[in-house]
Amino acid sequence: MITIRRSDERGHAQHGWLDSRHTFSFADYHDPAHMGFRALRVINEDRVQPAAGFGTHAHRDMEILSYVLEGELAHKDSMGTGATIRPGDVQRMTAGTGVTHSEFNASPTEPVHFLQIWLLPERKGLTPGYEQKHFEKAQRQGRFQLLASKDGRQGSLSIHQDVALYGGLLAAGQRAELALAQGRHAWVQVARGQVKLNGQTLAQGDGAEVSDEAGLKLEGLQESEVLVFDLA
Repeated sequence: MITIRRSDERGHAQHGWLDSRHTFSFADYHDPAHMGFRALRVINEDRVQPAAGFGTHAHRDMEILSYVLEGELAHKDSMGTGATIRPGDVQRMTAGTGVTHSEFNASPTEPVHFLQIWLLPERKGLTPGYEQKHFEKAQRQGRFQLLASKDGRQGSLSIHQDVALYGGLLAAGQRAELALAQGRHAWVQVARGQVKLNGQTLAQGDGAEVSDEAGLKLEGLQESEVLVFDLA
């Protein structure tokens, strides 16, 4: 069964310096029908204007992933980490017992476009942590590359939850498949482009909740970038 969450149905916040689309309830956007899916709690598609960003703020008991599509995102946190996240990079921050951090557009002239993803951790009170890795386009072209997993296998980031995050790039007409084990679920998020998922068309910003399916069959209808969450 596939349930589609269309891009234009998402919550929307416009703050001038920030344009944000919320797949699930977040901040002032509350929809009891869309509070998350399995361990996946937040997918925000954020566009931040040049030289602007999120000032220092606190998080706890959440696994936070950042995935940059365009531009550069500068990160600083109370663990002493300072890093710049670019396209192809995936960042994981374990908020655990508590972390403060800031995120700013690293460019004075160009906007930054990224996905902010929150996962519920396997337990509360984890030790805060940070990890960042780069995945080349060649690793993701025409296939699903494992980006994050509970055990950090295949060179992926380690996350404290039974979730496997895959990323794929599909050219027009290019196809890729991903099997789902019995009892597993998936969330598919189209970051760019347009694809067919098991015969159904998804456009940029669309998401799809998948249950009781043996696997995912995706075909690029144009040049596309897709994230897939394999969830317990």
